[in-house]
Amino acid sequence: MSNDHPTRLEIEVPDGPIVANAYGAPGPAAAPRPTVVLCPGFSGVQDTNAVVWVARRMAEEGLQAVTFDYRGFGRSGGAPRQVLSIPAQLADVRSVLAHVRTMPGVDAYRLALWGTSLGGAHALTVAAADDALAAVVTQVPFNGVPRKVEGRSPRTSLALLWAAFRDRWRGRVGREPIYVKAVGEPGELAVMTGPDVVRTVRALTSETWENRVAPRGLLDMMGYRPGREVARIRAALLVCVATQDRETPAETTRGLAVQAPRGSTVEYDVTHFDIYRPGVRERVLRDQVGFLRSAFALR
Repeated sequence: MSNDHPTRLEIEVPDGPIVANAYGAPGPAAAPRPTVVLCPGFSGVQDTNAVVWVARRMAEEGLQAVTFDYRGFGRSGGAPRQVLSIPAQLADVRSVLAHVRTMPGVDAYRLALWGTSLGGAHALTVAAADDALAAVVTQVPFNGVPRKVEGRSPRTSLALLWAAFRDRWRGRVGREPIYVKAVGEPGELAVMTGPDVVRTVRALTSETWENRVAPRGLLDMMGYRPGREVARIRAALLVCVATQDRETPAETTRGLAVQAPRGSTVEYDVTHFDIYRPGVRERVLRDQVGFLRSAFALR
């Protein structure tokens, strides 16, 4: 199967299925291939060109890459839609890993997790309890809500928090979610705001990405600290830090690799969303592929 036409996978889970795609899947007679499972970020889906580009480039490097949509997002099942739950998304990552390990053509001893932003946090959390992983790559990983969000005033922050509590209550009594924008201009009621994020997201074309999310997920994120688990990761770990990051600030991510027995860090003098832009992403992926090839003991 070519990288332009990946193999579609459907993973049966409660309130599913989880829909995934395998890039660079080896042929029936080929040797098992090192495989990387890619975890999208906040409200992210697997058909954005940022995720597809990474998957295709990894396949060109001789790795199999598996992308997927969390339940409630993209092409995966689940209802209500666009509702972020940290426990549910962690369960989805584990379900995809379990399925990938049963696939023909997968080298189960050379399996890695890759995640970006909130997906990077999930990669860290899942890896802390999975000693069979060979490697973990996490770029600009979430590790706690920043004290100040770019482009959002205290008044807008309070309005967003109020919407989150109202939305959680509606979920508990079985009512439809309240939705807010995932991405908005400064001053708008949105989870991510500012000209930098708006410019970047406009360039991330996708058939399935929706610019809306149920704000109740922000309450999950307020208590989510993947860094607390990093010391338990036995896999080789690479943390990619953006020094100008205001969404997942460098001061919250720099120390992650230090806590891991086999951790390393590489820094880039860019913002959180620059990491997805042509020019920067080529350099970042080159470092990531080199790290993975070393972790997989590939020549």
